[in-house]
Amino acid sequence: MEKINLLDLSKNELIALLAEHGQQKFRAKQIWQWLYRQYVTDISEMANLSKSLRAKLSEMATIRQPSPVAAMESSDGNTFKTLFQFGDNEEIEVVLMKYDKRRTLCISTQAGCAMGCPFCATGQMGFRRNLSAGEIVAQVLYYARMLRSTDEKVTNIVFMGMGEPLANYAETWKAIRLLNDAEGFGLGARHMTLSTVGLVPAIRKMSREPEQVGLAVSLHAPTDALRDELVPVNRRYPLAMLMDTVREYIETTHRRVTFEYALMDGTNDSNRQADQLAALLKGVLCHVNLIPLNPTPDSPYGGSPAERVYAFRDRLQAAGIPTTVRIRRGIDIQAGCGQLRAKVHASAPMTEFSVEP
Repeated sequence: MEKINLLDLSKNELIALLAEHGQQKFRAKQIWQWLYRQYVTDISEMANLSKSLRAKLSEMATIRQPSPVAAMESSDGNTFKTLFQFGDNEEIEVVLMKYDKRRTLCISTQAGCAMGCPFCATGQMGFRRNLSAGEIVAQVLYYARMLRSTDEKVTNIVFMGMGEPLANYAETWKAIRLLNDAEGFGLGARHMTLSTVGLVPAIRKMSREPEQVGLAVSLHAPTDALRDELVPVNRRYPLAMLMDTVREYIETTHRRVTFEYALMDGTNDSNRQADQLAALLKGVLCHVNLIPLNPTPDSPYGGSPAERVYAFRDRLQAAGIPTTVRIRRGIDIQAGCGQLRAKVHASAPMTEFSVEP
């Protein structure tokens, strides 16, 4: 029988598990703090539990950790990327980015991705499987341990790594609550942002959640014709439907939405397309994050040159759309989603999956 992963359990589930074995509620709080405050990786490290309890707990449970199989650091020392492998050999990537006082983690919610965006290395590898809440949380705890060694801590989390978070809704949201718990990891929901290609029903569901997690929508095109090519899920949830849903989300939550727009040379970066984007977003409480594309070897799309990036930004700003250009991080270590895995497995055959979003 497979052992229970303690990181997969909510606090109430942990309390119930211990109660089944005659343990009082305060034991759950002790274990919770070992997991989310001390970041232990082995039950034997939980020093304020009796040896007998640790032995009993070890028989039925574990703290499952992915194994780092490759890691890279950018030349400026501000970006770190790790390729992790789980027990079934599936792999995901995590990126740590340092910005002045912020320490932002970009984490994964799936191994692979079913959305099929052709400019994305993860989209090119196909879908493998969903991650459990514990597998999502373990990514954060790994870097929390690393940062603690230099008296730093994780300040922000973006669910923008491998996979579509809203296609793994239940486990992603459980992970958010585990990380947000005030008696555990204690990261405020406003310091978390979830990125989606635009799964309309899930955005509506997200708008009703109590946690004030930020919403980012990967837009990448101002028209249906182009977005059908760049973000295939647009064929199911076209721009008019997506924008109506975003407006509903804003009305319900009173929170600003970020639109991510990866600029690709000669594809979506013209003045006309900037004007189309401005018209699409007119009157919407939003912010546009322009991202010069991190090109992938097997993709026909290249990143826009700097002059085109800033011309696009200036045109949006002139139209009254709040816009910034994301600082390019990790170009020299292929920090774009899925790129490190692709490099490590460059000579290995990849299996393609066709999965409905």
